Order: sequence, then structure tokens, then C-alpha cells
Amino acid sequence: QVQLVESGGGVVQAGGSLRLSCAASRNTFSINDMAWYRQVPGKQRELVALITAGGITNYVDSVKGRFTISRDNADDTMYLQMNSLKPEDTAVYYCNAQLQSPFGRRFNYWGQGTQVTVSS
Repeated sequence: QVQLVESGGGVVQAGGSLRLSCAASRNTFSINDMAWYRQVPGKQRELVALITAGGITNYVDSVKGRFTISRDNADDTMYLQMNSLKPEDTAVYYCNAQLQSPFGRRFNYWGQGTQVTVSS
């Protein structure tokens, strides 16, 4: 069974830092791209950062220079280091992973979400 479990959310003052983690239980599947999304009530879910299996990263402009995405392929874990947090970063953050079965089929999985609240 495939499962993504997030941790690390919380409440922090503006200018502070948080580190999110996403641990994948993948059975016999392989993990391709992984990403962090965020969503605030009434708005669409937004891609924040993406990392490929080979470590290539991409960020939404609003977090460039402040957030760093990384992954540990040996532990099937992805991280999001968030520095210089702003109130507008407040959202539910979701882990996303593209997995591939041994038969080549590709699947898209989501974590349960973790709340990040930045107070001004």
C-alpha cells in the first residue's frame, strides 16, 4: 500500500522557519517526481516546489530564495525547509508524489496535508 505522511507544520511568527517532511511508504513502487503544494480556503491548490528523482528542483516565484526542497531517496523522504516565512505563506501544505508500479503504470498520490500558520 502506498502512503505519504507529512509532518512539521505549526504556528510561527513572520520571519521564522519551519521544516516539513513527507515520508513515503511505497511497497514495490518507484518514486519519480515529488512536490509540495499549498492551499488556502477558497483558492486553488498551488504548486510550491518540485524535485525530480534526479534532484532537479523548481519553485514558484513567491518562495524562491526562501524555501528549499530536498529528498533522501534512500529513506523515501522529502523535505521543505521554509525560511523567512511571511503571513501569506499560511496554508495547508500537501505532499505529492508520482509513483510507478513494477508494471510501468503511473499513479499520483497525496498526503493528508499539514497546516502552516505564519503570524504577523
